[in-house]
Amino acid sequence: MTRGDGREPLGVVVVDKPEGMTSFDVVAKMRKIYGTRRVGHTGTLDPMATGVLVILVGRAAKAADIIPASEKVYEARLRLGVVTDTEDITGEVLSTSRALPGAEDVEAAARGFLGEYMQTPPMYSAKKKGGEKLYELARRGVTVEREPCRVEIYDISTAPTERADEYFLTVSCSGGTYIRTLCADIGKKLGCGGCMAALRRTKTCGFSLSEARTVEETASSPEEALLPTERLFGGMRELLLDADGVRRIANGQAIPAPGFSDGERAKLFSENEGFFAVGEVHDGSVRAIRQFLLLG
Repeated sequence: MTRGDGREPLGVVVVDKPEGMTSFDVVAKMRKIYGTRRVGHTGTLDPMATGVLVILVGRAAKAADIIPASEKVYEARLRLGVVTDTEDITGEVLSTSRALPGAEDVEAAARGFLGEYMQTPPMYSAKKKGGEKLYELARRGVTVEREPCRVEIYDISTAPTERADEYFLTVSCSGGTYIRTLCADIGKKLGCGGCMAALRRTKTCGFSLSEARTVEETASSPEEALLPTERLFGGMRELLLDADGVRRIANGQAIPAPGFSDGERAKLFSENEGFFAVGEVHDGSVRAIRQFLLLG
């Protein structure tokens, strides 16, 4: 098992989160499996959602706020004719409609959200207002104004299901997009209302379902499930350092980075230990912004 400091595991686990389990529940299980409190994740999934949840183990948890933005892909079920307070079927029904549109109208409405659009976060979300999470306010019956956020839909498609009031929805989008809200917005555009009936994330942070393991599979072979931390930074160029360069970086110094652009980030590799840090270039030199192995 990869170790970050001679004792603690280090790396990434791609979990296929089951329905009914919170993201924090998964984190708690990973802490037990890997024997460390230092475990995080790269993006919450609601309890009703399933699919790819990227878990950061050991010092890999330090990567959470520097992982490059990447495409997220979801498969959802859009239920039309129902509006709820949570924008999914778990919430309280606020209104219903029997005036359901046809498949062509549903596809056209969904395609109308292609590109950038300003999306208002739902009250039942982890975003904060005045230092308090919105869902905590919502549970007390408090509704507050939320600032719309710019999100981007890269691709979207719909297909009929066995139910006349439900459609399969496949969405490729930017981080920060609420699929629940997208379903509600599509329903609003169609005039009948809508909510999310199911959700499965199939891709995030460059990882897809083909690499995901269940919690039980991870527990049975934890070493095999642990992927290298550098996988989080797949699009970054690499910079190989000799022993002196590693020592200087480890001591907080900057070293020359010929050929790299100002502001560019790079994966820093030691000749002996492999990937150990992410650096950022300024004025022709690179300095570590996160170090995952304690070298030097």
